[in-house]
Amino acid sequence: MTVSEAQKKPRAKHVVATVGEIPPGGHKLVELQGRQIGVFNVKGEFLAISNRCPHQGGSLCHGKLVGLAESEEPGQYKLSRHGELLRCPWHGWEFDIRTGQSWCDPTRVRVRSYAVSVEPGESLVKGPYVAETFDVSVEEDYVLVAL
Repeated sequence: MTVSEAQKKPRAKHVVATVGEIPPGGHKLVELQGRQIGVFNVKGEFLAISNRCPHQGGSLCHGKLVGLAESEEPGQYKLSRHGELLRCPWHGWEFDIRTGQSWCDPTRVRVRSYAVSVEPGESLVKGPYVAETFDVSVEEDYVLVAL
């Protein structure tokens, strides 16, 4: 399979929470296919990132969401991107929660980020669904199901 074929292949979607379960500024740790993933609500936008810090394996979801401090000259700074950087609780490495890019080593280190969508419940239950049926017969007070 080529890279372009892999990119076209639809990815499985997993229901992990209702919108109300993760309030703005909050998160939920879920396990999907053996991977721990943190799902975060940043000002109403839902983002997902691997829970494992690539530095030494710390649980990123136990870290703090922080902003970006920028300075053009000594003594002057501005804060931006409030709640968009996730700081590892073990050694303070910071990662962009949107892209997984490391702020400690941006060219070589990153955490996997995942696509997130919010969809109405009614779109998740649309059919048609086909139930598997089996032949049943009654013979002398015994009920038999044929597989």
